[in-house]
Amino acid sequence: MAFTAKPEVLSPRVKRGGKAFDDENLDLLSHVLDDFIRIPGTSIRFGLDGIVGFIPGIGDLIGGIASCIIIIAAWVRGVSYVTVARMVANVAIEVVVGSVPVLGDMFDIAWRANRRNYALLVGSVDEPRKHTVQSWFFLGGLCLVLAALILLPMLLLAWVFDGLFHTLFGTGSNGLFGTL
Repeated sequence: MAFTAKPEVLSPRVKRGGKAFDDENLDLLSHVLDDFIRIPGTSIRFGLDGIVGFIPGIGDLIGGIASCIIIIAAWVRGVSYVTVARMVANVAIEVVVGSVPVLGDMFDIAWRANRRNYALLVGSVDEPRKHTVQSWFFLGGLCLVLAALILLPMLLLAWVFDGLFHTLFGTGSNGLFGTL
């Protein structure tokens, strides 16, 4: 009597995050958040992130929390830390600038941080070295812009106080910065 045993087929182990972090789900999420709705007769598109951003006080914060899902998916999938930092910077820019009434909401619709972050995620999986270098350049430029935003007001205040001090006390020097 011949005994034939069939091999047991085991399903693959579920990866962390399950199917929630698959490309198609993350693409759908970024689409719904950033460009799901089109204004008829125009090429302007916006999503739930843009709509929620109009809620005063907490709208942009809620949108930023929803945007973190793509960042978490990138981290779970092993995207480089500098690219994850760039993704965080994209969301931070969207939340901070988006918190300005009306103009910030228009910027929020135009910036589309979720679509940017999804493109970074897919690109980092396909070409990790290219996106890592681009992320370093982006973060370096962002640091320069932030340094300028900090230094320029300080230099302006020093110039104003120097001129005020020169006017009030009539010192013989040309001031801290000379004559401009």
